[in-house]
Amino acid sequence: MKLARDFRQTVGERLHYDSAFANALLVETGNLFLNGESQSARLVLRDLVNATIGFEALAEQVSISSKSLHRMLSKDGNPRMNNIAAIFSAISKNFDVHIAISIAKANKRKRILA
Repeated sequence: MKLARDFRQTVGERLHYDSAFANALLVETGNLFLNGESQSARLVLRDLVNATIGFEALAEQVSISSKSLHRMLSKDGNPRMNNIAAIFSAISKNFDVHIAISIAKANKRKRILA
């Protein structure tokens, strides 16, 4: 008897009925990229594409083969910046949102001396 659900399946299902969750995941993906966590960002972006647009439709929108998109968004992928920009643009059009960047002052951490 299976006691737990697959995480990707659960996220994918929620993306279909919860647009706020989908938007939050898109924002988090952008934050991951901008904060140097590109591997995590690619994997989240891959799950987001799989659960929403799909790789075939995305391939048509960005004029890149779906096979190349799969490689780019894999664990070891290495997409060029223009491809990432095209992917974000296509997803934002599909979600009917505008992606904007804001800058927030980093919290100063107190240094603890041992």
